[in-house]
This record gives sequence, structure tokens and C-alpha cells, in this order.
Amino acid sequence: MHERARVPCPGLRGRGLLERAVGFALASVQAVTPEMMPRRTPCASWDLEMLLLHLHDSLTALHEGAASGRVALERPPPGGDGDPVSSVRVSAVRLLRATGAPARVEVGDRGLGHDLMAAAGAVEVAVHGWDVAQASGERRPVPAGLADDLLKVCPLVLPEPRGALFADPVDAAPDAPAGERLIALLGRRPL
Repeated sequence: MHERARVPCPGLRGRGLLERAVGFALASVQAVTPEMMPRRTPCASWDLEMLLLHLHDSLTALHEGAASGRVALERPPPGGDGDPVSSVRVSAVRLLRATGAPARVEVGDRGLGHDLMAAAGAVEVAVHGWDVAQASGERRPVPAGLADDLLKVCPLVLPEPRGALFADPVDAAPDAPAGERLIALLGRRPL
């Protein structure tokens, strides 16, 4: 994590944010059918199947951190049971059932607080939930309250400079709802 990740965020409740983000992502995958897997997504050069496998991998890594206090940097290739939607659902349930989360989580050779890891995971999961909703044709927005809370933690969890993992922000309308501002901050064009 970058230096700003060590700054405390008063009232940060990463676990609650993560649970809400997972709920949104699970609602977003409900409409996905096997025929939709080749569809393009808002993530440049990714189809829906690749996105779902990435979301599964992210949920699995978050579970690993929550359950064991360590996230391996070297991860096996995303896989699952052959059904990407089922894989997302199973990994989401495992994450939500993880208990006894350690206060600190080791990610490679760095440590960060569990709440901060959960908040970063919430941003990832919510935005990819939005991506899935767009690709499936549901066009579901990130819920306003969740988006507003995620916007507050983004300065703590988004690296500067962004590098290859995160797209540069795009402009959102000045009066755009929180969900559209969140999506724009993470490099997606609000629809």
C-alpha cells in the first residue's frame, strides 16, 4: 500500500462497507446467463467471463486476508467450478462467513489494517459489480449510500500515481449522483 494508506479514517467500518459492496455485486450477477459471457464490459479488453473470474479472484483474496491475515501476491490463475457466476457467488459467501478477522493483514511484505483492506476490497467489488451490471444490460447503479461511503475511502485506497491497475478518472457532471462520481473516479464513463 502507498503511504496514504496509513492515515486513519475516523469511523472507517471496512467490514460493513465490504458486506454492502458484496450484496450489490451479488445482485448484479443475478441477471447473468451463460450466453452473455462473451459480452464486452466497461473494463477495456475484458469480456464478461474474464471480469467474473477476476471478481471471483478478488473475493477469494479478500477471504484469504480476512480468514488468515495474509494475502499471497502470487495467485493461481482465476478458475472456479467452470461456471463463473457460481464461482462469484461461492467466493462471496465464503468471504461474508469469514469470522475472527485479524487486526492486520499482510499483503506481500506489507501490512495494513483489516478495516482498510476491507474498504479497498469494497471499492473493488462494488465497481466490478457495476461493470457486471452494465455488461449484462441491467444498468444497475451503485446504490447512493454505498457510493457516497466509498467515495470517502477512495483517497485512502487508490494509489497515486495510479499505474496500470487503475484507470485515470474521467469527468462526471458536477451534479452527478454519488454512484456516477464513484464510477468516473475509477475511470469509467457513467451511462
